[in-house]
Amino acid sequence: MHKKDCFYLGKIARKFSFKGEVLLYLDTDEPELYQNLESVFVELNKTLVPFFIEKRSLHKDKFLRVRFEDVENEADADAIMNCEVYLPLSMLPKLEGNKFYYHEIIDFDVEDVRLGNIGKMKGVNDSNAQPLFEITKGEIDILVPMIDAFIVKIDRANKKVILNTPEGLVDLYLG
Repeated sequence: MHKKDCFYLGKIARKFSFKGEVLLYLDTDEPELYQNLESVFVELNKTLVPFFIEKRSLHKDKFLRVRFEDVENEADADAIMNCEVYLPLSMLPKLEGNKFYYHEIIDFDVEDVRLGNIGKMKGVNDSNAQPLFEITKGEIDILVPMIDAFIVKIDRANKKVILNTPEGLVDLYLG
């Protein structure tokens, strides 16, 4: 399994018992969706390694208490501490309407209701407080704040993101 075919689920945060149980931090708003996992991919030395789950239970808000096969003591648990955990993209719940996963809209055409086609979606930059759509038109990079009020429609069938940006925002880039 390659990382590009997976999504980040969370990371192994800490040991839970001396028998090798760990707490997996779930980076999701809906941890209950993942309470019945049978396996996950753990990133070890830049390689995704499958780990099979013997027992699991939700723990507090965003943690899954996990007992992996072949992790039988504290030393085994130490070896996977702070490792990132992934699942195949096929396990993501389907989103509808204007809700979307960032990876899902890459390479979609981007249209503005006023300006028409303004380029191709290259990604979403979420490293700041306000996520930004990264759009490319020829040699020009356009950044548009990812604000619900700007999103008219996510048209999956035609691979389009339709925006209604305020006058001047995109015009600034297109000059």
